[in-house]
Amino acid sequence: MRPFYILLLFLTTIIQIGAQENFVKINGSTNVSSFQCTNSKFKNEAYSFSEKNLPNIILKVTDFDCGNKMMTKDFQKILNAEKYPEMTIKFLNFTRNQKKFLAVVEVKMMNQSRKYNVEFNLENNKMVGRKNVKFSDFNITPPKKMGGMVVVKDDLDLTFSLSTKI
Repeated sequence: MRPFYILLLFLTTIIQIGAQENFVKINGSTNVSSFQCTNSKFKNEAYSFSEKNLPNIILKVTDFDCGNKMMTKDFQKILNAEKYPEMTIKFLNFTRNQKKFLAVVEVKMMNQSRKYNVEFNLENNKMVGRKNVKFSDFNITPPKKMGGMVVVKDDLDLTFSLSTKI
């Protein structure tokens, strides 16, 4: 019977850890394919979204993973990870509007800051928000590869998924 309890404890721990996984995804595309770079290596805790205690998330650029070593290296090079090792996502304001949550979020990378209005939904105890942004918002020229045959598009989809205490 004891092995059963140990297994049950182990599975419960795994489920709780998986349920609290926080991540930021950046989805983009080229004229050939699409890509997704994810960072889930920051505080794995439940965030508070009260007016007095809004999240300020610091992401290491080198923690983004695009699922392909070469693409990950290129992505980190585009964001100049050596000179600007961190990206910050700071919640400036957060309000509830019926079933939706509205936030003003400041994204800072490469010494450039931009504020965005982001709509969040509560999904399985996580605040999930999506926002279309552009490389050019941060004065980044989308790269070209293979002598210009592969062109990265300026448009990006930013997705936040943060465990919450709401």
